[in-house]
Amino acid sequence: MPRALREVVFVEGVRTPFGRAGEKGIYAQTRADDLVIKCIRELLRRHPELPKDQVEEVAIAATTQIGDQGLTLGRTAALLAGLPKTTPGYSIDRMCAGAMTAVTSVASSIAMGAIDVAVAGGVEHMGRHPMGEGVDPNPRIVAERIVDPSALVMGQTAENLHDRFPGITKERSDAYAVASQERYAKALANGQVEPDLVAVATRNVDKGFGLATADEPPRPGTTLDDLATLKTPFRAHGRVTAGNSAGLNDGATACVVASEEAAARLGLPARMRLVSYAFVGVEPEVMGIGPVPATEKALRIAGLTTGDIGLFELNEAFAVQVLAFLDHFEIADDDERVNRYGGAIAVGHPLASSGIRLMTQLARQFEEHPEVHYGLTAMCIGIGMGGCVIWENPHHPDYRSEVSA
Repeated sequence: MPRALREVVFVEGVRTPFGRAGEKGIYAQTRADDLVIKCIRELLRRHPELPKDQVEEVAIAATTQIGDQGLTLGRTAALLAGLPKTTPGYSIDRMCAGAMTAVTSVASSIAMGAIDVAVAGGVEHMGRHPMGEGVDPNPRIVAERIVDPSALVMGQTAENLHDRFPGITKERSDAYAVASQERYAKALANGQVEPDLVAVATRNVDKGFGLATADEPPRPGTTLDDLATLKTPFRAHGRVTAGNSAGLNDGATACVVASEEAAARLGLPARMRLVSYAFVGVEPEVMGIGPVPATEKALRIAGLTTGDIGLFELNEAFAVQVLAFLDHFEIADDDERVNRYGGAIAVGHPLASSGIRLMTQLARQFEEHPEVHYGLTAMCIGIGMGGCVIWENPHHPDYRSEVSA
C-alpha cells in the first residue's frame, strides 16, 4: 500500500569538550562510554518535555569498537543514561562518519514511520583506543592490489591528495589551518561555542578530580611561521603536518532527532529539517575527495545547487581535503559561509563523534542567520568514502512546516 515519508527534524545536539588523546589529556582516565552517556543525560535534562519512554531508539557510533567502546554501545549507553529498559539501541561504525550515519539511520527509521523520536551519537577515545587497535585487515586487500598500502594510513592519503591537486600547496594548507584556529577563537570569544558543551567530571589518580568545561586541542595565536617548521611525518619533505591536520582526540556527541509531527506534539524545538543525504565510495588512496561526490549526489537528490547553500560545515580532517572540496565547487578559501566557528583542525576530531558536532554548529548558525535557507554538513571517511547531509533552516521566511500546513 502506498505511504508518504514523514519529515525529520534535528531537535538539539550537545557534545563534551574535546580533549587531547594521551596520558596528559583531560580524559586520560575517563571511560569512553561515560562521555556519551553524559551527552544523552544532558539532552534529557535540557528537554524535560520529552518523556523518556518516548525515545524509541538509540544509535551510537564508535570507530574502534573494543573495550569501553564495545558491547552494543547504543543499548548499554541508553540503559546507563537512565532510559527505560524498553528502549532499544545499537552501534554503528562508518569510521569518521559514524555519528553522521547514526543520524541518517535513525532519520530513515523515523521517515519510514517505524519510530517517532531517537537519540543518535558518537564517541571516540583515541587515547584509550587508537584507530586500528585490535583490527586484522585481510592481507588480500593489499596483496591483490585492491588498494595501495597508503590507503590504510590516513595521513598518507592526504599526501596523495596533495599529489592529485598540486595547486594545493603546503603554504595554502597552512594558511587555511591558521584561519581555522582564528575562526574558532572568535566564535569562542563571542559565546558561540559554550552553549553546545556539557561539562564532564573527570578523575585522575595523580591529579585528582576535575571538571572538563573547555576544548583542549585549540592553539590560539598559531601563525604561519609556527606551522612552517613542523615535521611532515607521512612523507619526507611532504606537506601534511600536525598543524594543518586534525589531532588525535577524545570526545563524544549526541542529538535528538524526531518526526516533525512528534516534535510539534511534544513541544520539542525543530532546529533543522533534513532535506537529503548521501554516502559514496571513492578511491581509498585519496579518501579526502569523498565529500565532493557525496555533496553532488545529495544536492542532486534535493534538487539544489551549491548556490542554494548558505552555510557549509565541513570536517577538517586535513586542510588539503577541505581545500579540494572548495576548489571543486569554486568556493574561495576564506568564504564566510564555510566553517564560521572554525573546524576540526582547531577543535579536534574524535573520529566517530564529529558528524554531530557539525550538525550542532550548523543548527546554531541557522538561528543566527534566518536569511540562510539551506546548509550542509560533509566529511571524508576512511577507506575511501564521503558523506553529506543537507538541512533546511526553519527560521527562513520560505520554510513551511508540514505540521502547520
